Amino acid sequence: MDPSGQKYFTIIDYVIFALLLVASMAIGLYYAFTGGRQSTTQEFMYADRSMKCLPLSLSLMATFQSAVAIIGTPAEVYANGTQYWFIGCSYILGLLIPAHIFIPVFYRLHLTSVYQYLELRFCKAVRICGTVTFIFQMVIYMGVGIYTPALALNAVTGFHLWGAVLATGLVCTLYTALGGLKAVVWTDVFQTVVMFTGQLAVIIVGIHQAGGLSDAWVKVRDGGRISGIDLNPDPTVRHTFWTLGVGGVFLMLSLYGVNQAQVQRYLSSRTEREAIMSCYMVLPCLQVALMLSCLMGLVMYACYGNNSPLEQQYITSKDQNFPGLPGLFVACLFSASLSTISSAFNSLATVTMVDLIKPHYSMTEARATLLSKILALSYGIICVAMAYVVHLMNSSVLQAALSIFGMVGGPLLGLFCLGIFFPCANSIGAVIGLASGLIMSFWVGIGGFLSRMPSSVQVLPLNSTNTVPAVSGNITVIDAASRPVGLNGLYSLSYMWYSALNSSTVVLIGLLISFMTGPTKGDDVASGTVYPVMRTARSLVHKLVKPSACCTSPPEHTQIDDHKEINGNVTEDAGTEEETETFLPSNAVSPVEHETSV
Repeated sequence: MDPSGQKYFTIIDYVIFALLLVASMAIGLYYAFTGGRQSTTQEFMYADRSMKCLPLSLSLMATFQSAVAIIGTPAEVYANGTQYWFIGCSYILGLLIPAHIFIPVFYRLHLTSVYQYLELRFCKAVRICGTVTFIFQMVIYMGVGIYTPALALNAVTGFHLWGAVLATGLVCTLYTALGGLKAVVWTDVFQTVVMFTGQLAVIIVGIHQAGGLSDAWVKVRDGGRISGIDLNPDPTVRHTFWTLGVGGVFLMLSLYGVNQAQVQRYLSSRTEREAIMSCYMVLPCLQVALMLSCLMGLVMYACYGNNSPLEQQYITSKDQNFPGLPGLFVACLFSASLSTISSAFNSLATVTMVDLIKPHYSMTEARATLLSKILALSYGIICVAMAYVVHLMNSSVLQAALSIFGMVGGPLLGLFCLGIFFPCANSIGAVIGLASGLIMSFWVGIGGFLSRMPSSVQVLPLNSTNTVPAVSGNITVIDAASRPVGLNGLYSLSYMWYSALNSSTVVLIGLLISFMTGPTKGDDVASGTVYPVMRTARSLVHKLVKPSACCTSPPEHTQIDDHKEINGNVTEDAGTEEETETFLPSNAVSPVEHETSV
């Protein structure tokens, strides 16, 4: 290895890297100049609602599981073992709930932006607050998405870090602004295949360099990198089964339930059934991605052990630490990162146009489409600037990305849950609840960040029995006597609980304010905006405990009770049989269609 700490591409590496990038760009440009040529906002933002479940599922996976997963997860497993692998348990509920609650609600309302729901359920002010919060969230997160592949390029090629950041942003912005959502989705499909191929190649070569599968297993086992289930209920412990398996559910809901980038894909599917199937198909895709990323971390440890390149000062950040195949691996990392960034650009342009511009300014379809492309270009420039902020953060790439989504995505999740599950919530409660959740999120998040700033490496006493790998400088070892209390305990909360804490704050404060100011009456709730929790629960219990049909018949009054609940409230109108099966029939006319300005 070069003692200067830099590794350089060979000609073959450059060729592989260039071919993959050219292929990604070609897919985007193909959809820019074929079909409808992205001449309408419906085609640019929603691919004419013609997407099938398979490409959608791969795109859904790639959107938030690209560079962060490839770089951050192996670094986490290398430093701290396989405990992080248990986050896969949260994927189950984190995808089942969106598939059966959020997707039916949003799809049957025929939304263009997910924040249109907030106006239907509450008022226009709540819609604007949600839109602005989402824009803030995604612009910051895209700083992570752009910075991560640039960091890898700088590590293995010597290419200037900020030159790589600029190149990433420009390439992604170009094909996103020209090709629209259809280009983004199909580029995601290609990039997902490249990502899996690159990870598999790195794992195979790494195992070979470690001396074979048996030797690699012995090294990671003896090095203490195979973790058991940690059932410690302490919420300040960074990674336990509870923080990952339970706290991770709220993080998944904020990503796959109410995030515009994902909901936009659900709404672009041909039917509601295909949207739900795409959400189901994301589960095995995410599990495969998690498995490959964790295996990469174990292979890294088998190759380097505790004498990591970070400790030997070959590189200056632990997120640059990975073995082998620089050309293919960095190419797949770079292209996979493009999927995350392009999804954000497209969704940011959509919500800005639909929620902030169109309701106030009338314009022709051609002009609206052109403005949407200009917005995508503008957000690309803004997000490039945010990469510098990520560079200054005293945290790993993985934790930085998840912390941002927990801090901002959590309050948005709470806002949608307040509207969907609680018919009594009103607009005042929604606005104050969202504000309270954001205050709580930044109070805890920034407080925790500042509390860790004085020292990044903790020196243990000589008689301590704890051992910390040299690479885990950001890990804090706390014994029972020094466990933080009071505000320090709140600041020490694991970042995996941010979404749960912040969304719960929104719901609780929102309900409290709603009852204080007068709860919303059932007749004032727009049809289809509230999920019938009680009716669904009764139906599920009835199916589970219902005796055989040949033995008994259901009580006559059961059907009457089911007919009475609409939008979670009791009404006198029984409705049709179809309306008792769904809170809003799939063929019903959506209230959104009556919006003349959107």
